[in-house]
Amino acid sequence: MSERDLLASQFEENRPYLRAVAYRMLGSMTEADDAVQEAWLRLNRSQTDAIDNLHAWLTTVVARVCLDLLRARRARREDYVGSWLPEPIVSDDAETDPEREALLAESVGLALLVVLETLTPAERLAFVLHDMFGMPFEEIGDIVDRSPAAARQLASRARRRVRGETPRPDADLTRQREVVDAFLAASRAGDFEALIDVLDPEVVFRIDAGGIASRARPPLVGATAVARQVIERGTPLAPLARPAIVNGAAGAIVNVGGKPFAVVSFTVRNGLIATIDLIADPHKLRSLRADT
Repeated sequence: MSERDLLASQFEENRPYLRAVAYRMLGSMTEADDAVQEAWLRLNRSQTDAIDNLHAWLTTVVARVCLDLLRARRARREDYVGSWLPEPIVSDDAETDPEREALLAESVGLALLVVLETLTPAERLAFVLHDMFGMPFEEIGDIVDRSPAAARQLASRARRRVRGETPRPDADLTRQREVVDAFLAASRAGDFEALIDVLDPEVVFRIDAGGIASRARPPLVGATAVARQVIERGTPLAPLARPAIVNGAAGAIVNVGGKPFAVVSFTVRNGLIATIDLIADPHKLRSLRADT
């Protein structure tokens, strides 16, 4: 094996880890793959004999690429109409595709990713790298050009926000599925009271329509408002929804004309639906197969 082949093999060993880091940083598997590819290009241009720890070097490169992408995104987000939601990772309930299972293993809940999106890029990087991947603050500080103490403060602020705003989902996937199935059944039937029964009183419903003004809707809060919205706008599409696993939790996918139209993520907490995130941005669904 040549030196270049060995380097490529070592990079591929690190790819799943790097994708996991980048997805948590960006909330987009498409952008995460771009960040990982950029790390490979930079590796090919580097003097590899000067790299003592390839794993750490690649992590730093991916983190810096993600930091740049997040900063650019914040500048663009001012023009985005409606809610911005992460790109979902979706699998059929019965799917056994190893590649999809690996993606799901890398994923985190959409509700957490939504909260991460409210952090500054530096806060998000510090939280993801330290709290999720155990990187020392000395190394994080080098990436964000801060002292280790300042990096620790970034992660601490992020941690408080995450703990305060991220609903803790029920761990039992079977129970989650029962609640989501009850929601879908009530939606198909147009049963207002049955919807109220499965919604948390303070449920939050967000829709990402891709920043298109005519389709954008502000987030809804409260069981009554959400149930009314579902009855008025969701009942016609409800028969087209079928169960799926969305970022490791019970969800649904809506296919229209044989193509993915929307993905719905639910956070089930204490047996009730606490958040509903509907992603109808075509760009965030383009990686889905038509039969998913």
